Amino acid sequence: MGASETVEGGCRCGAVRFRTKLVDGFNTARRCTCSLCAMRGEIAVSARVEDFEVEKGAGLLTLYQFNTRVAEHWFCSVCGIYTHHRRRSDPSQYGVNVACIDGVSPFDFAEVVVNDGQTHPNDRPPGASAVAGVLRFEASKVVD
Repeated sequence: MGASETVEGGCRCGAVRFRTKLVDGFNTARRCTCSLCAMRGEIAVSARVEDFEVEKGAGLLTLYQFNTRVAEHWFCSVCGIYTHHRRRSDPSQYGVNVACIDGVSPFDFAEVVVNDGQTHPNDRPPGASAVAGVLRFEASKVVD
């Protein structure tokens, strides 16, 4: 996928639909260890806020914020699926749930960088690593 290719997607029930351009295709795929991301378990990719358009169901999106209230986490109020969030580390970007992008699964990624969300980039000492680890997925081999 090219960096400027437009993708479409939506929540599980179809009440919310969006269209966006990703900042660098799927090269920004990541997970995070913060309390919210660890519990919801998604893989996110980056899109500029101005490139993200809710085409259907904007009024059905529910906002959740915590702690500094900079990040904005958006969920479908009908099915509860997290679709995207405004990033605390870069409020000019959204993190988009890859599982909500048409034709994409989080299991399409063999490896995904896991960012240290327990120590947020804005709070991390200079020179400290932002990477907590790497999440790997290996499909099982069915043996008859």
